[in-house]
Amino acid sequence: MSGEKTSEKIEKEKNLLIVVLDVNPLQRIVKEETKILTQCLDSTIVFANAHLMQASNNQLAVMACHGHGATFLYPSDKNNDIRQIDGQYEKFTEVERTVRQQIQLFVNQIPLDASLNGESLISGALSMALCYISRISQDKEGDEKFYSRILVITASNDSTMQYMNYMNIFFTAQKMGVILDVCSLDQELTLLQQGCDITGGNYLKVPQLNGLLQYLLWVFLPDSSVRSKLVLPPPVEVDYRAACFCHQELVDIGYVCSVCLSSKKDFNYIYILFYDNILNNILYVQFSVNLVQSVPRAIQYSRCQDQYQ
Repeated sequence: MSGEKTSEKIEKEKNLLIVVLDVNPLQRIVKEETKILTQCLDSTIVFANAHLMQASNNQLAVMACHGHGATFLYPSDKNNDIRQIDGQYEKFTEVERTVRQQIQLFVNQIPLDASLNGESLISGALSMALCYISRISQDKEGDEKFYSRILVITASNDSTMQYMNYMNIFFTAQKMGVILDVCSLDQELTLLQQGCDITGGNYLKVPQLNGLLQYLLWVFLPDSSVRSKLVLPPPVEVDYRAACFCHQELVDIGYVCSVCLSSKKDFNYIYILFYDNILNNILYVQFSVNLVQSVPRAIQYSRCQDQYQ
């Protein structure tokens, strides 16, 4: 009797996993050994098929990103002629063939005449993933439970240029109930650590790339309800330093603008609000600290569209 109730509960649950794979050719470990990217792709495909194998209602999406864009590899809108391999589940064959074909097309789209961007657009891929989750969640039935999580596999460095994008994504995912997991292949990622802590996900820096598949299956395959019962690596201490908007660096002590709430490394400007009777609007005036004692030579105006009225 209890087994029937458990099967009914599983049938009413839908678990969506979105895997974001960083394929930027400027990653340090990729430049040193090009076969690393193939190894990561093989492990990712096995991990994705393992998620589908856990339950028939499980759903999967695979994305890729580099310095020039992000795209969905699976599911794909393109109709590919995929033949089933004897002895292999048809769904597994479809995932493997589609991901390999689409990632080859995606990498070949990198412009050769343009300078390569070392910072992967992980924030753009996460934004697309959240939009996809929002669309899929609207198709669920009335009594059906929907769970979703995102796994980022990357060897890129921290990108403070995308700090604001990351913060918006993290708190949006928290509000949507989406778990963010991060698997770092090269070094510690401070900003993505914050995202894992905010959304309740797992963060792991892989000690050995040869055991990547084992770490994926051990740490990231179980869902949130099972992770509390497993012996997982201890959580790392999260670095919650903010990024300076001027220097794009993480700062221990900085200054926060009372108007736009941007964090600054140095105290260089004074912000004053004026009401313009002619334009009937509020002007946001930025004075240089060095020029406050004398007549300002350069004043930057920008209209605040009714947000301070």
